[in-house]
Amino acid sequence: MKLLVTGGAGFIGSHFVELLLTDPIIEEQISSVLVLDKLTYAGDLKNLESVAENPKFQFIEGDICDFELMYRISKDFDWIINFAAESHVDRSLVGTDDFVRTNVLGTVNLLNVALKNNLPHFLQVSTDEVYGTIETGSWTEESKLDPRSPYSASKAAAELFCKAFYVSHKLDVRITRSSNNFGPRQNLEKMIPKIIHNLNSNLPLPVYGDGLNIRDWIFVNDHCMGIWQAIKHGSPGQTYNLGGGTELTNLELISIISEIMKISEPKIEFVEDRKGHDFRYSLNFNKASSELAYEPRGDFASNLIKTIAFYAEN
Repeated sequence: MKLLVTGGAGFIGSHFVELLLTDPIIEEQISSVLVLDKLTYAGDLKNLESVAENPKFQFIEGDICDFELMYRISKDFDWIINFAAESHVDRSLVGTDDFVRTNVLGTVNLLNVALKNNLPHFLQVSTDEVYGTIETGSWTEESKLDPRSPYSASKAAAELFCKAFYVSHKLDVRITRSSNNFGPRQNLEKMIPKIIHNLNSNLPLPVYGDGLNIRDWIFVNDHCMGIWQAIKHGSPGQTYNLGGGTELTNLELISIISEIMKISEPKIEFVEDRKGHDFRYSLNFNKASSELAYEPRGDFASNLIKTIAFYAEN
């Protein structure tokens, strides 16, 4: 199996590439992995050091919006796995154009490349934020899309183009929607790394609003295994929710991390709430469990301890 992984030097993408080339059962099924990444602030070749010497691995610096480049390098591949994205909600509120260019136009460009090269399979990595917000219950894959930030709107638009290419061109496109990721190598602008960093540095922890917004957390390795299972066992045109099964308010999350780090009184600083801040995310992942045999592994606390240890050492 030959895979082209776009955005593969980023946080989630690099963990996926690592899974492909270090898991002995999976690596047997892989003939080559080509990673393409633009190497913006969110991508770093250091994230791929563990696989850099693997003869099945290759890296190209480039932009998914560059049709000629993508067309030239993607011939004869079995899969395009698209992780490439601008992904921070706060950044999307002040600079929407980059999100439209990469998340929407970049995805459409990859879909056109897949068609022109007759590539058989395409997987779009998406987010639970396309659903908007939910006060009770959990979203299924049939729930309506109701994005409420420029970031989530761009990811929802990309999904709609993926669905359109499946229907119009019979391209085998699959979509995964994950909850909030955490784990080693995540950028410090994200919530859990920021909490760990500020606690380590004895800095205040900025908390939006009253701190009671709820997120479902998934360990990055579980997310990557879910994507692999969607490749192996998923069906064309289908969408799969990949949830972590751990819902916490932001204040609960701070409390858990502080307890692990043995900090009794974290310096919480309540700040003006984010514009259009979604109150709660919650994914029902029964479909992925039944069709893909997907289940989060390990427990939240132990995975959080691994994450804290990484930042302590780096």
